[in-house]
Amino acid sequence: MASTLRTLALSAPSVAAAVAYTGATTLDSTIAVVGTLTADELIQDNSNLAKLSRAAEITSLVDSHKRAHVVVPASELIGLIPVLRELAQNKRSVVLHVPISSADDVTDVLAVRDSGCAVLRSATAQQAVDFSLVAALSAQKLGMPFIHCFANGTGSVDVQAYEPIADNADIVAFLKDEKETEEDDVQEVSAADAAYAVVAQAMALFDKSYSPVTYVGAADAMLVYATFGSELSAEALGAAGAVQISLYRPLSVQAVVAVVPQSATRLVALEQVVRQPTAWGPLLFDLATVLHSREWEAQEDRARPIILDAVSAASLAEFSAAQLAQVTTYAMELDSPAHFDSAAIAGIATSSTLAEDVAGLSVEEQKKRVESIPYGQLLRDLFKQRLHVANAAESRSIWGDSGQVGSTPEFGFGQLAAAERERTRLAQAVTDVLRDVSIPLSKALHTALNQWLGSKDDAAVATHALADEINALLDAETAPALEAVRRLRAHFSRQSSWLVGADEWAYDLGSSGVHHVIASGLNVNMLVLDTAQYPFAATDKNGTRKKDVGLYAMNYGTAYVASVAVYASYTQVLQALAEADAFPGPSVVVAYLPHAGGVFGGNYSPIEVLQQSKLAVDSGAWPLYRWDPTKADSTRFQLDSERLRRSLEDFLQRENVLAAIGHAEPKLSGIGASVEGKTGARLARKARGDVDTLLGGLGGPPLLVLFASDNGNAEETARRVARQGRRRGLDVRCMGMDEFDVEELPFEKTVVVSVSTAGQGEIPTNGREFLKALQAASINLNATQFAVFGLGDSHYWPRAEDAIFYNKPARDIDRKLSELGGARLIDVGLGDDQDADGWETGFADFEQRLWAALNIDVVAGAGVEEEAPSRTDEENKVISNFLRGSISQAIADTSCGYVDEWDGKLLKFHGTYMQDDRDLRAERMSRGEEKAFSFMIRVRLPGGVATPAQWLAMDKLADEYGNQTMKITTRQTFQLHGVLKRDLRETMRGINRALMDTIAACGDVNRNVVASANPLQAHLQPEVVQLATDISRHLLPSTSAYHEIWLDDKLVAGAAEQTSPVADYEPLYGPAYLPRKYKIAIAIPPENDVDVVAYDLGFIAILDDEQQNILGYNVMIGGGMGMTHNNRKTYPRLATCLGYVPKDKAIAVSEKVMLVQRDHGDRTNRKHARLKYTVDDYGMDWWRQQVEQRLGFAFEPERPYAFTHNGDRYGWVKSTPGLNNFTMFVQNGRVANFPDGKPLKAALAELARVHTGNFRLTCNAHLIVADVKDEDVPAISALLARHGLDNLDYSALRLHSMACAALPTCGLAMAESERYLPRLIDLLDKIIDEAGLRQNAIVIRMTGCPNGCARPYNAEIAFVGKAPGAYNLYLGGSHSGERLNKIYRETVTEEQILEVLAPIIKQYAVERNEDEHFGDFVIRKGIIKETREGKDFHEV
Repeated sequence: MASTLRTLALSAPSVAAAVAYTGATTLDSTIAVVGTLTADELIQDNSNLAKLSRAAEITSLVDSHKRAHVVVPASELIGLIPVLRELAQNKRSVVLHVPISSADDVTDVLAVRDSGCAVLRSATAQQAVDFSLVAALSAQKLGMPFIHCFANGTGSVDVQAYEPIADNADIVAFLKDEKETEEDDVQEVSAADAAYAVVAQAMALFDKSYSPVTYVGAADAMLVYATFGSELSAEALGAAGAVQISLYRPLSVQAVVAVVPQSATRLVALEQVVRQPTAWGPLLFDLATVLHSREWEAQEDRARPIILDAVSAASLAEFSAAQLAQVTTYAMELDSPAHFDSAAIAGIATSSTLAEDVAGLSVEEQKKRVESIPYGQLLRDLFKQRLHVANAAESRSIWGDSGQVGSTPEFGFGQLAAAERERTRLAQAVTDVLRDVSIPLSKALHTALNQWLGSKDDAAVATHALADEINALLDAETAPALEAVRRLRAHFSRQSSWLVGADEWAYDLGSSGVHHVIASGLNVNMLVLDTAQYPFAATDKNGTRKKDVGLYAMNYGTAYVASVAVYASYTQVLQALAEADAFPGPSVVVAYLPHAGGVFGGNYSPIEVLQQSKLAVDSGAWPLYRWDPTKADSTRFQLDSERLRRSLEDFLQRENVLAAIGHAEPKLSGIGASVEGKTGARLARKARGDVDTLLGGLGGPPLLVLFASDNGNAEETARRVARQGRRRGLDVRCMGMDEFDVEELPFEKTVVVSVSTAGQGEIPTNGREFLKALQAASINLNATQFAVFGLGDSHYWPRAEDAIFYNKPARDIDRKLSELGGARLIDVGLGDDQDADGWETGFADFEQRLWAALNIDVVAGAGVEEEAPSRTDEENKVISNFLRGSISQAIADTSCGYVDEWDGKLLKFHGTYMQDDRDLRAERMSRGEEKAFSFMIRVRLPGGVATPAQWLAMDKLADEYGNQTMKITTRQTFQLHGVLKRDLRETMRGINRALMDTIAACGDVNRNVVASANPLQAHLQPEVVQLATDISRHLLPSTSAYHEIWLDDKLVAGAAEQTSPVADYEPLYGPAYLPRKYKIAIAIPPENDVDVVAYDLGFIAILDDEQQNILGYNVMIGGGMGMTHNNRKTYPRLATCLGYVPKDKAIAVSEKVMLVQRDHGDRTNRKHARLKYTVDDYGMDWWRQQVEQRLGFAFEPERPYAFTHNGDRYGWVKSTPGLNNFTMFVQNGRVANFPDGKPLKAALAELARVHTGNFRLTCNAHLIVADVKDEDVPAISALLARHGLDNLDYSALRLHSMACAALPTCGLAMAESERYLPRLIDLLDKIIDEAGLRQNAIVIRMTGCPNGCARPYNAEIAFVGKAPGAYNLYLGGSHSGERLNKIYRETVTEEQILEVLAPIIKQYAVERNEDEHFGDFVIRKGIIKETREGKDFHEV
């Protein structure tokens, strides 16, 4: 629209002057100037000018003037946070104009971004004038204070100004414009989007191309910068783009999402910030919010860019086009979230004068303090030279180092108490001097002392400058009566006194001194850093309960209290610290700063702290609040976060008790969540229930059935009891224990509890809160009868002293219910896995006794079954319509993050498992939320060969949809973890676009076929990889369900196999597929790097005499690792030889062996369904006959071969002429950018971009950079060295180690594995080094459960998880992988592992034969008995 505003030319001495003129003249508003600014020169004769000596006077200015503008230095903003929040809460339309001339100024503006004020930034002098009007008009229309910041160019500034606009028709229309909408047309619009619309409308009044959020640059930019207001030209950006955010608060997420181009793969926060208390700039946090917003997710097929943070003290105006191009190039090479100095990359020297330097702190002292804690920078920003931390500020003392006297609160408190007493004496001495008229004082000293005495507790008055002035005047006086004042002169300035400590102070509030500080009434501030990892533990390692310091202080009623988290709300921290300092008494600020061991050393991870902080604050476990007991009741407690911890809510309810009692006719519902209210509410509910029963006459006697279950068995028994109860006409409720309030138990007539045993006698996750509450309860159960059934394993903990763990949760609950007065119906029932039918035996007896005790018969026609009988896995496959089930509907359902049990089983055939993050399980369940569900995806990659393009594709998918890591598995393929259900389809498509698929990577079918990757036999590898590919393709399921569900039946050429384009039919598998999984491996002697005899079917290549050609294969069948603890019917087994076949018969053999298993494998018991049990059930002669009959020819006798090694060959190896291979150690196969500064994932992506050969994944979970040309070796070597990937200086023990993924994602894991084995090897390496065995290879493996994914049972040393922190120790496997080990110790902890292995390792070092391997040694010495076959595995 054409502007109707009348303009005039203005030449001003500065931009600030032009802005001030605009406010005073164009808007006819009152202009206040804080400090000395050039704006005075332009409007000094203007009646609208007001001078403010202090920024804090803004409030009174706003109260007395309808329209007010304030030109305020950025350095004053932090001190104004309470004022800004008050202005925002009261919806005052004031505008603060902030000139910016340095990075310090920008930092100060951003520090108040969460104060509730809008933040608008101008990029040019003309924008500063225009946006000052935009801010004023928008503030008036929105009822919101605005902070308008602009670059304060000095010298003559020529701009277009405006004549008064009060009567302008467009302005009047803008201010009165209120769109009328029909009620049915109203759509929910966020406050940020509404503000965006108003500001955009105001900008349009000036006929400019202004927008609150704009995009400039290439339309197809892959790298996009985001800036706070600063302008970048398209020419300077080159191929990049920029999102320029002028309206920074409130930030419209929708506006930012709309302008980011679809092509963007990297989004860079380009920030001008210094003095950061957090490792990431503020704009970075906003971009992270944008990328994870609903608005972003609503865009279909929109990839999420990698987010990067470029922070420096340089303004964007300092970057030339060439320098910005350098930054762009650098950022494009980063493949994971990163933080870097953009000015340093561009070669721009920066400097920023910090207030601390001016105040006299040395740079070294400042550096040491800043490194101590993020909150330390905030204290110094706020209080500068007034800051006095009395008890040391080094990290070791902040965390409560008891060896440092200076870190104790008693020491610091003694200092501060003494200083307070001295200051009180000074005030008395000054009072005495002023009262004594006989003392000759100069007028200046008399005035200064009076000023100090009247405002000695006001930090804005009692400054160092006033103290210096008084001290100078004192020095000029000679009166002896002033001696007392001189002696105490050091206390004239008002210090900001702080004690800084850690959460250790919260374990004993008395002896730690915290109680004394709070009770003293002295003006002392405490900053207590809570470093606990979320979710919070109630006690420390010694069992001492941690106190809530904030709640404790609030109960005292005389202290200022705040709870803050710098990584959640920066502005709220600043406000709380400022309020604490101003409070005339003790203050306690409890600050959240989570850390694990060593986080504040060299491997400090701000991302980890950020994630923990967000989780704790979002969940309500760490509420953000401020409490000022001097304020009115309505404003005393200020909640700054959305959620409130229950303890705080109870506290506030206690304040309302008197008011509730005072009601003439108190209402039950008015008491709320108080104890009386909850009891009354329960009584009311019970009464209503009784009335309903009497009136209706339909409900039978009530029965409550509770369960706590990890694997579903306890839940199944509970639901059986519930079904039988309904058959008997009972009114049954069945639920998980944690869903039930223990306080309700007295109102239940009959309660049946079913609980399984987890770990070392622990209750399952979904019963922990119930048991905790029950143990602490003081309820009366005289009217309640109960029965308890437990599920456990009497041999799980074999030592006599461990018998107490057997069914411990059930026995604990039974005992406690009886202690509370409950009537025990029957003795506790105990289901034992060692019984012939497992827990079923004990449960059958329990059920019979239960219904006999209740004496209730089945009622004809009563109790419809709660649910249909559970189907079997075999039935599920048959009725799935060739693996379709209801998967399509399940993944389209966005209301939850999971699929049901039966679709979950079918998804395995498609290559994905449903999992949940068990680190978060208990906390989420306690909050009533669903588990943190996600999916693991496994790729079908026969032979483990991938191109660099495929590697990069998987790397990208891991970032976009996974948990930013990849796993090289022991199945010689890729795994992605952390994929959400909503992203499953797009991830599968991405894999397909990379010419791979996931079909049959899991499930009861032939899985990924593995083959030797030994680089010493590179000339033979193409043949075995091709065989692996051919077998995999031949044995693929024929169903088209995979393509219908994931790919819409649209193929990329050469991508996922689709073997049947017509109606589904499974010629090999049939509708029920196989009884269990079927695994195939191919090995080339003398290397057994695939552990070939650990598979259902193994092919051992037989070579010609020159070892150059493969003649045929020895066929091995019946290998397999999985078993169940203490179930002797399950065991690992190594494959047995059927005979030899020529190599052209291998595919036929793989098919016929599978068909025999299909037809004769056990389909009634999945624990007995693997091919290894079918081999032992029928014998090798029978198997040979069956396979030969189907083949039509006989096996030849087994041919000789020898394995000598089963690890990987590390380092460079010359393979075929002109080509080289490099094998690198990837610890446990995890490819990630680790927080210790080792960006492995990014480094491998960089390698993939330059590598011209292939990658080979090994069955030991390592990586081979294959087929490197001779001329490329130097460049590849240099790249490997630059990233530390050539470092093979590990012990041979570590190089031969392997662990499964286990916790937190694997649902079967009983203990840690991947996350723990590296630490255990660190400890074992010390023993190895002492024994002189660093270069001696010992195969060591660990799994989190007995299913054997890392093939532990043929390792020389193996650890199999049994419970958290406890493992079964196995010894005696062969170094070549051809002999099973045997259990040596059950249920050993870390300390016991080291104690047991140390003497054996040392004995091995001294007494071994030449070239004798560890596994052979322990058998020869009789340390462990040799295992000759699988059925012999449990014989010790």
